[in-house]
Amino acid sequence: MSPNVISLGEILVEIMRKKRDVPHSVPGEYLGPFPSGAPAIFIDSVARLGESAGFIGVVGDDDFGKMLINRLKGDGVDVKYIRILPGYTTGTAFVMYYSTGERKFIFHLRHAAAGQLSPEDVDPSYIKSAKVLHVMGSALAVSNSSKEAVYKAVEVAHESGVTVTFDPNLRPELLSVEYIREICKPVLEKCKVVLPSGTEATVLTGEKDPIQAGVKLIESGAEIAVIKLGAKGSIAVTEEEVFKAPAYDVEEVDPTGAGDVYDGAFVVGMLKGWNLEKTLDFANAAGAIKVTRFGPMEGPLNFNEVTEFMKKTKKKEVIP
Repeated sequence: MSPNVISLGEILVEIMRKKRDVPHSVPGEYLGPFPSGAPAIFIDSVARLGESAGFIGVVGDDDFGKMLINRLKGDGVDVKYIRILPGYTTGTAFVMYYSTGERKFIFHLRHAAAGQLSPEDVDPSYIKSAKVLHVMGSALAVSNSSKEAVYKAVEVAHESGVTVTFDPNLRPELLSVEYIREICKPVLEKCKVVLPSGTEATVLTGEKDPIQAGVKLIESGAEIAVIKLGAKGSIAVTEEEVFKAPAYDVEEVDPTGAGDVYDGAFVVGMLKGWNLEKTLDFANAAGAIKVTRFGPMEGPLNFNEVTEFMKKTKKKEVIP
């Protein structure tokens, strides 16, 4: 039997500047390596939150690859479809932070093991038995073979009645925004839930207002558009209603991975049959816990931590 939730795409290690506003172009200190890769962060969060989870990806036959497999396996992720590829190094990303909160990445993915994900890595029977397939726009952008692997998985899921959830996760460092918009279209047409950030929603639709952007995304094919607004909370748009959930008031340490953790928590809530208000609130809480911790995969340790956090932590003002 397959896990209830499956994701696929890039799995990598991330190496981060120790101090903010230090560009990659000058010598300086970095911290890491940390387990990373948006789809991998997502699936690790799902497993930690108590849902059965599996991952399809490729790592190199090196210490970084071993670290990644051990991390996911240790957190309960089914790793039998993570391929170890001799002759390739595990994918890496170097990231620096600006004081504004913006980030700048240097990726080694397309020519690393992560970029070698292919349709042959996707076992249709594994996808068909799942309840949810979650895909990321970054996995479409890594390489052509990775894109085709995602398309295959989405097609199998769609034909089999498996729910597809989609985070556009735009990465201008990998491809132009215009091309990312183009390659996202086939997934948008088949997904039930789309989970962009506010900026990504604007890029995909041309609408600055998150609610109007959500409406446009619904018109593209999704049933639910969830707009992640970071420190402002999140909004869900359906054909009938709009739901708003304010953010939790925390001090940010490291925002990397917060959106992926949010996605994981949202999917867990969805599988529990919660209504949208409760699901948004739970996902906001999981994302808030993540931003208080250094390292892209260091989100909530378990389901109970999130529920206890929700009881004890104040929320910000309601989204206007």
